[in-house]
Amino acid sequence: MRELALHLLDIAENSIGAKAKNIVIRVEKDTEADRLRMSVLDDGVGMDPEMVARVTDPFTTSRTTRKVGLGIPLLKAAAEACNGWLEIQSTPGKGTSVKAEFQYSHIDRMPLGDLSETYLSLVLGAPQIHWLLTYKVDGKEFVFDDEPIKKELDGISLTEPAVINFLREYIEVGIENIQLEEDQGTINPLTIS
Repeated sequence: MRELALHLLDIAENSIGAKAKNIVIRVEKDTEADRLRMSVLDDGVGMDPEMVARVTDPFTTSRTTRKVGLGIPLLKAAAEACNGWLEIQSTPGKGTSVKAEFQYSHIDRMPLGDLSETYLSLVLGAPQIHWLLTYKVDGKEFVFDDEPIKKELDGISLTEPAVINFLREYIEVGIENIQLEEDQGTINPLTIS
């Protein structure tokens, strides 16, 4: 994978496969500490300690479509190559937490990628899940919670073209506002929070 957003997508798909009802994705850039943190937390079926210990092995997978699971081992290798780490915590019946941290300025750190398209793909691809998505840069944050939007739509499909356009713009503008603040070093009064 060439972008960290694709790793988030892969882990979130694992959470969907684990029958999660709620998935929280967080991305945080802390330029002062020179760190980039990512996490995916779910309330799915979880894993026992033995599976957690083996999940970073590329030849361990719960998928039936292939014999190897490269997503988490590749993310772990990428984090460790950039003075970072990967941590997995899981409890059967309660869910799983996957966290990774990177040195933000490390020359080998892959680009973050298109977070807005990743988030949009997840929300549209698994509308039955409650998604909480957070993007934070140096203390300023954009939070996207799909639950209020779903309530407002009152049964209208998220895949309606007007709804897709609204979601895409809402997520893009929220992320762009945080990035503009980072680039300008100032607070933008139009920030969505």
